[in-house]
Amino acid sequence: MPAMEGIGKVLIITGLTLTALGILMLFGSKLGLGRLPGDIFFKRGNFSFYFPLVSSILLSILLTVLLNIIKHR
Repeated sequence: MPAMEGIGKVLIITGLTLTALGILMLFGSKLGLGRLPGDIFFKRGNFSFYFPLVSSILLSILLTVLLNIIKHR
């Protein structure tokens, strides 16, 4: 049953990742994520468009560093 163990590990890692992302979303706004200079926001009439460009880049860099630290242990 080695295949079941592999699937179990993937499910646990996926669950932990989703939990971490949920916590980040809850507390991210208090840390300034989503309102950084360089995030794109347009509002015209009843239409608004928001694209968190700099926030996405910052999160990508942080996750890359974190995953590299975990991988090289």
